[in-house]
Amino acid sequence: MHQENLKFPIGTFKKPESYTREELSIWINTIAEFPKTIQTLTHSLSVDKLNWRYRPGGWTIKQVVHHCGDSHMNSLMRFKLALTEENPKIKPYEEDLWAKLNDSLDDDITYSLNFIEGLHYRWVVLLRSLDEKQLERTFRHPEHGTTSTLAETIATYAWHCEHHLAHIKQALMFNGDFSSLT
Repeated sequence: MHQENLKFPIGTFKKPESYTREELSIWINTIAEFPKTIQTLTHSLSVDKLNWRYRPGGWTIKQVVHHCGDSHMNSLMRFKLALTEENPKIKPYEEDLWAKLNDSLDDDITYSLNFIEGLHYRWVVLLRSLDEKQLERTFRHPEHGTTSTLAETIATYAWHCEHHLAHIKQALMFNGDFSSLT
């Protein structure tokens, strides 16, 4: 398996040119189901398994779990900013550096899983309440120089959920050992 396939096991995100209400509902349901799915994948993992990497040089399973809490917290904040300000400039964060902080290296993922569950509950309540006008509200990313609508951001985070679930499944499938690929 090629290193790029290990990094993006479901492929890279493809920004939708347009969307239907049905697609939007599917994306929101993916976000809604994420806490249960990540809990199911990780609830019985030993500390040893939580420290398996999803690819050589990649994050460990525990770092992926902690990252999802960090990333999705930032996303909820971006939604709230876009809904209450006119095309706000968001604050990017250094996710690779956050993944090296002590809270992201903690072997106890229980608190991050609980955090994700509560965060996703509130996020999904908000997402399901958005009307067409609100879905077209935007925010600006200063690093990338891009403007994103909330609708396309919902698609991004549905992909993000599936992307990191695939990382966890990949780490488990390979038992964290990729030596047979080199």
